Amino acid sequence: MKRLFLLLLIVLAAGAWIGEKMVKDPGYVLITYSETSIETSLWVLLVIAAVGFLALHWAVNLFFKARIPTHKIREWRQRRQQASSQGKTLKGLLALSEGRWWKAQRLLTQAAETSGQPLVNYLAAARAAHEQREDKAVDQLLQQALTSVPQAELAIGVTQAQIQLERGQYDPALATLLRLRRLAPKHSYIMRMLKEVYLKLGDWSSLTTLLPELRKHKVLEDDEMATLEQQCYANMLGNVLPALPVEADDSTRLQALNKEWKAIPSKLSSEEPLVRRYAELLIEAGSEDKAEAFLKDQLKKNWDESLVTLYGQVQGSDAHKQLETAKSWEAKHADSAALKLALARLSARNEQFGKAVEYAQASLALEKSSDAYQELINQLLQAGESEQAKAMMEESRNFAMGNLPAESAPKAEDKPAEETTEAKAVAS
Repeated sequence: MKRLFLLLLIVLAAGAWIGEKMVKDPGYVLITYSETSIETSLWVLLVIAAVGFLALHWAVNLFFKARIPTHKIREWRQRRQQASSQGKTLKGLLALSEGRWWKAQRLLTQAAETSGQPLVNYLAAARAAHEQREDKAVDQLLQQALTSVPQAELAIGVTQAQIQLERGQYDPALATLLRLRRLAPKHSYIMRMLKEVYLKLGDWSSLTTLLPELRKHKVLEDDEMATLEQQCYANMLGNVLPALPVEADDSTRLQALNKEWKAIPSKLSSEEPLVRRYAELLIEAGSEDKAEAFLKDQLKKNWDESLVTLYGQVQGSDAHKQLETAKSWEAKHADSAALKLALARLSARNEQFGKAVEYAQASLALEKSSDAYQELINQLLQAGESEQAKAMMEESRNFAMGNLPAESAPKAEDKPAEETTEAKAVAS
């Protein structure tokens, strides 16, 4: 209030002073230009100048204020475009989730240019194009996504790799994933997809290199990881012999196989699938003695029915000693059908055909299996017991078809057949 009063006093004083000056001496101003001249008092000129300045100032303000409606119209149009884009994006995503691929691609692509998040639109449109098998459109949409949002290279690359995997384009997918892995070495989903590509390509060597990273970053569940490791190293073993020259001798084959076996982590070298695979390859490499010794050592450490079955099939250099080894396991594993079957086979190798029949019957009494039936049939035919062999064939067919009665299994106490077989074996 005091400031306003003081300002008013100053204005009145200035006005009184100026008024006095105007009355005392109005002054004289002459302005000439060419043949035109203007005469006026000094004070009138000053008033005209002040009024002109105020008019010019008002005109300038009016000009800039007149532009505000145009700016608002532009903002309104932008808001309208964004609202339309959001609506199309929403409809496109709904169409995508409903499986209406063509509509989804059209709406999402239309809305991408004016969308606040064009990456979402392009990636979803690429997925819709992929579902329609429009590979060219997919590549174009992914390129547009990268052009509009270069910093989203990882997300775009992941989508591209997913689509390439689904297309069955494993080599391009591998190239994409290796590039992405350089961008994000610890990205678990990229490692998971890379694992799938290696499996599809059968690239067991590269997968072996990836295994430590998969375990370190817990990409897979423990049981899935264990299965993958076994599968990987089993195939690595399986690739050894085919990779050797055809003219390679047994010694070379055995050396290459042993080298690969030693490269397997110690915690896996006792796993049954790998032990079995190694033993089978030893047999294939012509080293059945090594396979027999290896299986015997493994069975001492860890009893396994499938390895026992394989032990009965391998032909070591000393058939009698191999049979005695198998017999020594009977005390602890009397109820093992696999052991009885192995003993039947080993007894036959030692020409103890009566015992072979007995062991085969004992195996079937413990657990019916096609292998045990076949072994019993073979031994009965060997002994000339064709009628019993035919009966076993019929029983074997019923078993294979699931029609075998529970009480029809052969008994180890079937002495007549046993005695006849023994007698014929002795006579032979």
